[in-house]
Amino acid sequence: MLSKVLSSAVIGIDAYLVEVEVDIASGLPCFTTVGLPETAVKESRERVKSAIQNSGYRFPDDRITVNLAPAHIKKDGTGFDLPMAIGILAATRHLPAEGLKNYLVLGELSLDGRIKPVAGSLPMALEARRAGYAGIIVPVDNGLEAAVVDGIEVLPAETLSQVVSFLRGESTLAPADPDLDQLLTHCEGLEDDFADVMGQEHAKRAIEVAAAGGHNLLMIGPPGSGKTMLARRIPTILPVLTFEEAIETTKIYSVVSMMGKGQALVVQRPFRSPHHTISDAGLIGGGHMPRPGEVSLAHNGVLFLDELPEFKKHVLEVLRQPLEDHWVTISRAASTLTYPAGFMLVAAMNPCPCGYFSDPNHACSCSAPQIQRYRSKISGPLLDRVDIHVEVPAVPYRDLTDQPDAEPSQDIRERVTRTRAIQNGRFRRSKIHCNAQMNSRQIKNYCAIDADCMRLLESAIEKLALSARAYHRILKIARTLADLAGAQSIDKQHIAEAIQYRSLDRS
Repeated sequence: MLSKVLSSAVIGIDAYLVEVEVDIASGLPCFTTVGLPETAVKESRERVKSAIQNSGYRFPDDRITVNLAPAHIKKDGTGFDLPMAIGILAATRHLPAEGLKNYLVLGELSLDGRIKPVAGSLPMALEARRAGYAGIIVPVDNGLEAAVVDGIEVLPAETLSQVVSFLRGESTLAPADPDLDQLLTHCEGLEDDFADVMGQEHAKRAIEVAAAGGHNLLMIGPPGSGKTMLARRIPTILPVLTFEEAIETTKIYSVVSMMGKGQALVVQRPFRSPHHTISDAGLIGGGHMPRPGEVSLAHNGVLFLDELPEFKKHVLEVLRQPLEDHWVTISRAASTLTYPAGFMLVAAMNPCPCGYFSDPNHACSCSAPQIQRYRSKISGPLLDRVDIHVEVPAVPYRDLTDQPDAEPSQDIRERVTRTRAIQNGRFRRSKIHCNAQMNSRQIKNYCAIDADCMRLLESAIEKLALSARAYHRILKIARTLADLAGAQSIDKQHIAEAIQYRSLDRS
């Protein structure tokens, strides 16, 4: 007796179809799974057997062979439990084989027959729609997540018995139907607001410029000056996620099982802040079964690296490729996976090992060679990919007590969104979306400056000993400043302000 059930698995953040073939033949009782199953898949036989028996069905005392095709790709995870159980019941005539052809089935089984959630239900639903299937049967906890995919029926189920009854035609499964408009407009957890930040007007201006142009940012200041507080509020001023961006981000969080219970979409821009002891595999991704790292979890959001010089140097160096290309490639002997990594890098550091260099309220105990060694932990190629360097001094007492309420994040976000719209129109025929991503040719086309601006820039480079790499960075920042001001061309004031944001380039 042979039966076939359609299921799916994930490679990277994309899904592929898996055909679960079940053959029951006469012989000594055994349960064999083939098709390169990993340990979690091999252990399915115990869960499947108990779930079938505890749901009131007879488990066959015969030779059972389960094949997971295509057989040349390793299969991992617990999502094949439910399709295996359905295949066994179909092979023993408990289910009609005709009803299995139109639906993808996925889910982990508990010993009592309940269906538990699995990772990657969103990319699997996308693959089911692409393949033209009528619907997909998923665990209840994955229902809303999979149902954001338009054009396919998503049927959440709680138990094995419910699925069997549905496939027999004895009952129905109510399709999940989330309100996408409500999901995208729902913003929770935005208790962080720039209105809470007293003082630091220069730093807040630099952060607004960075958010408006998608520029990477480095904040330098003594302990307690508010660098982390400022960084945590950057997602509140970035433009709201579009539906396409939300789908991209949700796919990543789905495959690593980081979606909350009942959560359908990631509707807020991610903010990831890994500890400085993180490994290169944790930051970029990797492992025996490669998983996305922090740079991918920060896709369409912010990656914040606090105490930047404390990170291992080889860990920081692996950031260079994703900062340039906005994706990460992980190569293993069996496969090569690519993960998206389009994030905004925000970093913070002290000006010296003790933290109080140039602080008027504390004496610095570091020597010049110590300061030089401390700053040299950040390589030139990595620093070259950070557009804006801003100093964040200690906040005077009067700024904490005498200032009126600061500008809220919502007002800043409106200006940032308006500026990003200008850039989207400018780059609509190219593959980039913001000024920070411009190459040399685009800088030449969109960052033309007049003779007065050229003289100012030349004078700054000579007098401040700015490095050669600062030239293009200043033009990019000036273009963003002009967009913020609604100006068609770059003026001297934009060049002058942009020069201030390249402090680490000065000799």
